Order: sequence, then C-alpha cells, then structure tokens
Amino acid sequence: MGMVYLAALLLSLGCMLLLDWRFRLFFWRDAVSATVVTLVGLVFFLLWDVAGIANGIFFRGDGAIATGIVLAPELPIEEPVFLLFLVVCTMVIYTGAERLITRWRENRRTGAGAS
Repeated sequence: MGMVYLAALLLSLGCMLLLDWRFRLFFWRDAVSATVVTLVGLVFFLLWDVAGIANGIFFRGDGAIATGIVLAPELPIEEPVFLLFLVVCTMVIYTGAERLITRWRENRRTGAGAS
C-alpha cells in the first residue's frame, strides 16, 4: 500500500507525456527548451519547499499510501515527483491552450468554421 501515491504520480506524469507526444505540445515540440523550463521550475519549487520546511511551514504527512522514504527531513520522495508532474502538466495545458486560442483566432479572422 505504501507505493500507491508514488505510482499514481508516475502514472499521471506518463499520461501527461503521452498527451504531449500525441499533440507535440512541449517536450516533443522543443526538447531543449522544455528540459530547461522543467528543470528551472522543478528547482524553483524544490527551493520553495525547502524554505517552507526550514521555516516550519511545511510538514510531511504520514499516509498509508506514501512510501515513507524521505530525501531530507520533511521532504518525502514523492514531493519532487509531484513537482515534476506539476511543471509538466502546467506546460502541457499552457501550450495546448495556446494552440487552441491561436487556431480559434485564425478561424475567426478568416471566417472559417462560421455557419
């Protein structure tokens, strides 16, 4: 039972990457830029977590579905995986929305799709 949360995070991350691959939104559109954005976002959020932990704001919850493995005090192994998922999910949603809005504007400008 202790791997459920980590497995769910990895499965969700895999699904986001499949959407990305299917529609060429983030990593499959520009792998170098996507890697830089992902690493910067991950480091930013990890530093945010470390600052919160150091100030006594963030605490590790004890859950039956978590592995119990900690990378540092109050920093479970699931946290960087969650933050990675958060960054990838955000960028897939952002680039997908950007594409949809661009197509909508083009269709509106050219009159395509008008009834």
